[in-house]
Amino acid sequence: MTRVALIQTNATGDVERNCERACALIGQAADAGADFVATPEVTNLIAPGREALFASIRDEADDPCLAAIRGIAAECGIGILIGSLALKAEGEEGRAVNRSFLIDRKGEITARYDKIHMFEADLGDQGRFLEAASYRPGDQAVIADTGWAQMGLSICYDLRFPALYRALAKSGAQVLTVPSAFTAPTGRAHWHTLLRARAIETGCFVIAPAQWGPHHGKDETSLRESYGHSLIIDPWGLILADAGEGEGIVHADLDLTMIEKARKRIPSLSNDRDWNL
Repeated sequence: MTRVALIQTNATGDVERNCERACALIGQAADAGADFVATPEVTNLIAPGREALFASIRDEADDPCLAAIRGIAAECGIGILIGSLALKAEGEEGRAVNRSFLIDRKGEITARYDKIHMFEADLGDQGRFLEAASYRPGDQAVIADTGWAQMGLSICYDLRFPALYRALAKSGAQVLTVPSAFTAPTGRAHWHTLLRARAIETGCFVIAPAQWGPHHGKDETSLRESYGHSLIIDPWGLILADAGEGEGIVHADLDLTMIEKARKRIPSLSNDRDWNL
C-alpha cells in the first residue's frame, strides 16, 4: 500500500503566496503520513493575462517554487508530483511551457512532462481560453518509475484525448496523473465522468489534484474560476477520495494488486482489433 495525498489550492498571480500555500499543504500531508503528494496544474501561478504571466514566470533553473518543493521532498523523505509549473520556454522568447515534475525522496527531478494538448474553449460570458497563444505544447508522452508504481503523466486538457491514456497503460502505466485547473463550468459538466472513464478504460489508478475557486488576488480582476474536486479513482472506476470545494488535502491508500484484478475482469487493453472505416 502507498498512501497518496492530493493538495487542492487556489493559485493567483502572486507567485510567493502560491508557493508558500502549496508548501504548507505538502508539509501537512507529509506530517499526516503521506508517502507521495501531488499538487495541481500551474501550482506556481495563475496570471490574470499574458502580460502578467510573462512578467512573473522564470526559467526552470531559477523557479523558486520548484526549488522549494524539491527541498520539502528531501526534508520529509517523500515523493512529490508537481502537477505543473508555468515556466519560460527554453530558446523561444515570448513563449511558456506548462511542465510537470516528478520529484523523488531525495529531492531530485526524475521526470518532466510538457503538456501536449493546449486548452481551447469558448465559454461565452465565462471566458474564452486559448492556451496555445502563450504556451508551447509538448510532443512526448512520459511514463516514469516512482519506485512504487509506473506513472503515466498528463495535464488537464489532455484528459479529453483518451488515446494518450490507452497508450500509456499499454506501455506499462499503473497510475495516471491528471493535475488540473479545470474551469468551473466544464468541471461541473465533465470532470468526474471523464476521469472515471480514463480509469475504467485503462484499469489504472487515476490521481487528479486540482485548482479550486476564483483566481484573482488583491488588485486583480479575472473571470477565471476552477472547479476543484481533486479526485483519486481506483482501476474499477470507483472514487476513493473527492476534495470537493475549498483548499485542502485528501488522501487514499493505493493497492496496486487491484490493477491486475480489474484488467482480468475486463481485459479491454488486450482486446483491440484492427478495423476499417
